[in-house]
Amino acid sequence: MTMHCTIIGAGLAGCEAALWLADAGVQVTLYEQKPVHFSPAHKSENFAELICSNSLKAERPDSASGLLKLEMRALGSHLLPAAEQARVAAGGALAVDRDKFSALVTQQVFGHPNITVCRQQVTALDDAQPVLVASGPLTEGALAEAIAALTGGQRLSFYDAVAPIVTAESLDYTKVFAASRYGRGEADYLNCPFNKAEYEAFHAALVGAERAPLHDFDGDLTVYEGCMPIEVMAARGADTIRFGPLRPVGLRDPRTGHRPWANVQLRAENAARTLYNLVGFQTNLKWGEQKRVFRMIPGLENADFVRYGVMHRNTFLNSPQLLTPQQCLREHPNVFFAGQITGFEGYMESAASGLLAARQILARLQGRTLPPVPPQTMCGALLAYITTPNKDFQPMGANMGILPRTADIDAIRDKRGRYAALSQAAQQAMNTWVQEVTV
Repeated sequence: MTMHCTIIGAGLAGCEAALWLADAGVQVTLYEQKPVHFSPAHKSENFAELICSNSLKAERPDSASGLLKLEMRALGSHLLPAAEQARVAAGGALAVDRDKFSALVTQQVFGHPNITVCRQQVTALDDAQPVLVASGPLTEGALAEAIAALTGGQRLSFYDAVAPIVTAESLDYTKVFAASRYGRGEADYLNCPFNKAEYEAFHAALVGAERAPLHDFDGDLTVYEGCMPIEVMAARGADTIRFGPLRPVGLRDPRTGHRPWANVQLRAENAARTLYNLVGFQTNLKWGEQKRVFRMIPGLENADFVRYGVMHRNTFLNSPQLLTPQQCLREHPNVFFAGQITGFEGYMESAASGLLAARQILARLQGRTLPPVPPQTMCGALLAYITTPNKDFQPMGANMGILPRTADIDAIRDKRGRYAALSQAAQQAMNTWVQEVTV
């Protein structure tokens, strides 16, 4: 008997799920609204388009992001190999050329014989057979209304922002220097060092700069902490950003021989290193203000901005009330959800949730019930977070704080050693679970 599944949305979660299910022999119909309709944040017709950043974060096994990637490999990720092919230098992080990465994923999807792509908007949900909604946090229009009809309107929203991009040739290399913190990587970042006076002038200008209006604002502004606009963060105190995205630790300015008072890092946006994004500079300043204020950063006095930062509204489900640990609606068990719309915050987190949902859908199609994803894994901990009652629910990204502790692990006094032990336990649990659920 032929197994079939419908997936809505060809972002990271939808593509991971489609490719994994197709490999398992499921006939997948993948709906993607681009290029018929673009959301306010999307520009490319290709799939798995990265918006906020080109960084997929750390790869160290003892880091939360590194552990998540190891678990995704055990789950059978298709996007991680694509990211490796599209890699750009970023020290200990996995960063990609966005266009190349998106093109590679799109080629995989179109090249799979078990995937049929439909370039059209979905306006209704048919739960007669399994359907995976991976339409992302910018879900709108008729589809959003269809989801609301099934969930009783229990949706939440928050705002997040993206950072600007500048050209490499417009930088002042008498001030900018190449280095990674503590010498990790091969000087993969460009650094813009501030002295104390420069930083204080910049901070004052940033806090006083004019912000762009939010046209769809209709209540108290909720901003996701992981994408906090730089100007909002700066307003919290004179040193807040200096101990955050502008922290100078692990760096030494070759002009002075000393650690800068503050430091802005630039990360390569493409493999040719002709474009750089301002790390941690998500913003909602007016474009003219971005040009004025960000050109106060040493080395960016004549920066050519090819993209300014923008802020947009995201929507996500009240997952703790609506979703089961199988990632389906409690009241409509054939309707599954994955990606950032569920509260899995982050590119790799979103992709991981697609892999988890794919396994649940295959089990449903085969008439099986999978054992719970081990809570000591990063995937299991994130899944538990979004499906456990929480009156102040907000999206959550991978972090070591959500992994359950044991007495043996808590007894390890060194944080790096403790994280390594947590990672090892998580990897072992995930490998065991994958073997157990694989038919």
